[in-house]
Amino acid sequence: MPGNNSAASSKFPKSKRLLKHADFQRVYQNGRRQFTGNMTVFFLRRQNEAALPSAPRVGFTVGKVLGGAVDRNRIKRRMREAVRMSSLACEGPVDIVFNPRKSVLTMPFAELVSEVARGLRLAAQRARVAEATRTVNGK
Repeated sequence: MPGNNSAASSKFPKSKRLLKHADFQRVYQNGRRQFTGNMTVFFLRRQNEAALPSAPRVGFTVGKVLGGAVDRNRIKRRMREAVRMSSLACEGPVDIVFNPRKSVLTMPFAELVSEVARGLRLAAQRARVAEATRTVNGK
């Protein structure tokens, strides 16, 4: 199909996504969380693992309480695009899970991008601080 190349090239690559249930659980159980207006951001700095890239990895949890499949998929698509547009806001080996609220479905996209960028920045900063504190305390 002509014209599909641009969509494929701007896709959210697997190397930047959290895919395994165990990774999500590790972030929830060992990580920290940050609340923003329309979402909760869970984050955990990854240890130096040679097999994993040092770039951030992002996952999304959109539960059934947020609506039917159509609404949930739309929320995920909007969140993925917002993260893709804001990816420069975060760097380093950190795993981030976004848990959006229903308001993400109808909020203006520019606001969503801004809030996602803020969440990514906060997660990266606080993950670095948490890692530094853990290193100083010897844990």
